[in-house]
Amino acid sequence: MIELIKAGGWVMYPLIALSVFALAGIMERLIFWLEILKQERKTAENILAIAREDLTLAAEIAEQSIQVPVGRFLYAPLALKEPDPELFRLALESTADEELAGMLKGEKLLEAAITLAPLLGLLGTITGLISSFGSLKIGDVAANAKSGGLTQGIAEALITTATGLIIAIFASAFHRLFLALQDQQAKLFIKFGNQLELIYRQHWQRLNSRS
Repeated sequence: MIELIKAGGWVMYPLIALSVFALAGIMERLIFWLEILKQERKTAENILAIAREDLTLAAEIAEQSIQVPVGRFLYAPLALKEPDPELFRLALESTADEELAGMLKGEKLLEAAITLAPLLGLLGTITGLISSFGSLKIGDVAANAKSGGLTQGIAEALITTATGLIIAIFASAFHRLFLALQDQQAKLFIKFGNQLELIYRQHWQRLNSRS
């Protein structure tokens, strides 16, 4: 590994640093999503089941679940004091937008790795080729080609391109996974939000019919 880094030249060092940051971002996002997927559906179904019987109690349960995004999402409208249905819906929509945007904040690092890694790899290859050809004299080209010195220099120059592509592919795969999970989360927010809004509209109609 050390020999590979040395062969790749100075560009390998920022590539290694970028790979470390990308790996840290992937681990943080994996932990984040595992925690969400483990709790969110059960939490939402519990809050909705209670909301069908008692909205005040559902608000208290949702407040106890604000460490989970779906808990914060459902608590925002329930925390309001007898809002009209339109205000209730607005609270749901604004909270959903805020939560979904927050789920993408840790992925900026992956986007940077996907963009920068291939460019750094290409830069390393170009500088390596310049170095390989710059040390040759016209009369030495044939001798270097026969001895393998030239081809070895080109091979070493291509190490950074390969490294950059590997980092970009690895980061891109997880980035796509996290985007898919965020899209799934948006669909769940729509599903649970619609159910809670329907429950509240029924509650609102009962209040108006009594008055």
